[in-house]
Amino acid sequence: MPGLLGKKIGMTSVFSADGKNVPCTVIEAGPCVVTQLKTIENDGYEAVQVGFVDKKDKHTTKPEAGHFKKAGVTPKRHLAEFKGFETSYNLGDTITVDLFEGTEYVDVIGTSKGKGFQGVVKRHGFGGVGQSTHGQHNRLRAPGSIGACSYPARVFKGTRMAGQTGGDRVTVQNLQVLKVMPEHNLLLIKGSVPGSKGSIVIIEK
Repeated sequence: MPGLLGKKIGMTSVFSADGKNVPCTVIEAGPCVVTQLKTIENDGYEAVQVGFVDKKDKHTTKPEAGHFKKAGVTPKRHLAEFKGFETSYNLGDTITVDLFEGTEYVDVIGTSKGKGFQGVVKRHGFGGVGQSTHGQHNRLRAPGSIGACSYPARVFKGTRMAGQTGGDRVTVQNLQVLKVMPEHNLLLIKGSVPGSKGSIVIIEK
């Protein structure tokens, strides 16, 4: 899937042709620079590695510096691989948001907002005990039973419990592209994408 790295700017809303107010996300997509070309001879598969957002030399490790020097580009903070580009690229080429011109739907991959350690009601939508009277006390939002006693005498893997919530890699598929603004490297996408403002997202065709 060809695509680009981008930065989530925030959300806004635009009016569609039939006068409806459509919520949308603004993403700064690219410009991304080609940092490596994977080939079947060397790597066993074909792909294009792209870099996004410059970073200072003092924050670059020696192996990274050599990698970018070989490509003839300045060090980049974020790297990602994409397959299936229709045009062939060379090292150091710049890929802009024009890639999405004429594309109707895209998939967006981001890191969801971290919520910390959360209970089962917020994390998995448990209903709690459902009553706060009739002798019930102190288990309104508790998970309840986590398994039988004598058999199977263990807790099954995957049993939904309290724990760290959010901060996961989340893919949202088939989001409509409302507008491409090449002069500002912006992409307007209908609906919401995972992550906080300023977070890095991957946009795939």
